[in-house]
Amino acid sequence: MATIFLTGGTGFIGSHLAEALVKDGHTVRALVRSDPKWLDGVAVETVRGDLSNPGLLRETLRGVDVVYHVAGLTRAPLGPAGDAALHDANVTATTDLLDAVLDASPDARVVVTSSLAAVGKRPSSGVADEATPLRPISRYGASKAAMEAAIRPYFDRLRMTVVRPPAVYGPREADIFTVFQTAAKYRLFAVVGDPKPLALTLVHVRDLVSGYRLAAQERAVGGTYFFGSERDYSWAEIRDATAKALGHRLATLRIPKALVVPIGTLVERIGRMAGQYPPLNREKALEIRDACTRCDSGRAIVELGYDPSVDLEKGLAETIRWYRENGWL
Repeated sequence: MATIFLTGGTGFIGSHLAEALVKDGHTVRALVRSDPKWLDGVAVETVRGDLSNPGLLRETLRGVDVVYHVAGLTRAPLGPAGDAALHDANVTATTDLLDAVLDASPDARVVVTSSLAAVGKRPSSGVADEATPLRPISRYGASKAAMEAAIRPYFDRLRMTVVRPPAVYGPREADIFTVFQTAAKYRLFAVVGDPKPLALTLVHVRDLVSGYRLAAQERAVGGTYFFGSERDYSWAEIRDATAKALGHRLATLRIPKALVVPIGTLVERIGRMAGQYPPLNREKALEIRDACTRCDSGRAIVELGYDPSVDLEKGLAETIRWYRENGWL
C-alpha cells in the first residue's frame, strides 16, 4: 500500500478521492488549513497548514509514494486582488509544491489538477482533446493555463501527470447544485439556446476519482488526460434525468445566447452588493456562451484503461438523494 499526500482533500473532489484511497488501504496525509470539513471521520492523517509553508511541505512529503494536487481556487472577485489570488492559489502554490516534492520525494508520482476551463474558446469541432490549443476565456481558466505552462519544466524532473476534469457533479458539489436547487424549488430548468444538441461533458465524481487513480500509474507519466463521462449529454437529457430524480416535471426556461452575459453581469452585481461573488457571474456567463464544454476522453480510455461507468440517470438520482438526505434540498 502507498503513502499518499493529498491537497484539496477538504473539498468536493478531494474528499471523494481521499475516501477511495483510504478504502483501498493506502495511508493518506491530507493538508488541511483548519476545518477538516468532509474529511471529518475519514481515516486520514491531517496536516495543519497550507501550501505557502515550504518547511512543512518538505517534512510532510518525506517518504510519500504519490502526490495528488487537487487544491485550487475556482473564482475570485474582479480586480487586481482577485487576479493575484487566482495566480497565487493555482500557479505559485503548484510550483511551490513541486519544488518541495523535488527536495523531499523526487521519485514520487505526482498528479496535478488542471481543468477543461484552461482550453477556453470552443474549437471548430466543438470537442476538446489534449492537442487542442489553450485559449482560456475566464480568469480561472487563464490561471490553469498559466499553471500548465509554469509546470512544464518539471516534467523533466518528476514523474508527473496532469488531469483536466470537465464539469463534475455528485454528492457535496455546491456550484452545479444551484441548477438542481432551482429545479426543486421552482420546477424550472434553465437552458441557454437549443436544449437538444449535445452540449456538455458531465462526469460523476466517482468516475473522475477512478481517473485520478489511473493517472497515478507509471504508464501515465508525462501525460495530460481528460477524464469525462461515458458520453456527452444534451441539456434536454440533463433536464429529463433531473426531473425523474426529483419526481416531478420541469418547465424549460430557454435563455437566448444573447442574454446570458447580461444576466450573468446582473447576478454578479447583485451578489457584490450582498458581499458575495456568485457562481453565476459575468465570466461564467462568457464561458457558458463561448467556451468549450465537451472533451474527448479517448486518450485516457486507450492508454490507461479509463472506463466511466456512472450513467446520467443513475448519477443524478444518487446526487439528488444525497442533497435531500443532507438538507440541501
